[in-house]
Amino acid sequence: MTNPSTHLFWITSRAAGISALVLASLSVGVGLAMAGKLLGKGPERLRIHETLSLSVMVAIAVHGLSLIGDQYLHPSLIDVTVPFTLSYKTLATSIGIVSGWAFILLGLSYYARKHIGIRRWRVLHRFTLVAWLGGLVHTFAMGTDSGQPWFLALVGLTAAPALVLLALRVAKSRQNPKAAARAEAEKRARGAGRGRAGAGAGPASRPGLSPAPATAAR
Repeated sequence: MTNPSTHLFWITSRAAGISALVLASLSVGVGLAMAGKLLGKGPERLRIHETLSLSVMVAIAVHGLSLIGDQYLHPSLIDVTVPFTLSYKTLATSIGIVSGWAFILLGLSYYARKHIGIRRWRVLHRFTLVAWLGGLVHTFAMGTDSGQPWFLALVGLTAAPALVLLALRVAKSRQNPKAAARAEAEKRARGAGRGRAGAGAGPASRPGLSPAPATAAR
């Protein structure tokens, strides 16, 4: 029987990694639902989204740092924090490191949004989706449990709704420019119609412009 103590750090890292993916999927799903006005934007919903994001950061940190104690890989702090330095599955681990840092930095940027600028921060915050997708790629390319039925079911239950919401958001964003162009064309047509109608009316037809009788001025 395998002694769990010899693989304690590896098991801890796996558990934290799975937790990070599940929490990130929930956080992204809640954020997309709020952006799509499916949940609203009340303070309670914002707190839920913020709590999930902070939990993801903690799970990512535990996932990476616990590997330093693993007796099989023996990675250094640089190996788990700097991409393309760990020799074990370099590409997959590098995607995970970049995605982890991106999720942490983008999450912390929420507290500096007033200094960044709300509009710029909203554009920046959208890259959280890229970090989350990178985490999914890292999980299935690197994860020990990625082929297990229980893991696939867990990821499906948490990530699938977020993927559906993301697809709907992308489809809506593609339709918005067309709708805006049609609205602008209709607005210009209405403006041109009013301009032609105004040009056809002479000064004498407008109220208050008729010359007053000479007797009225006396």
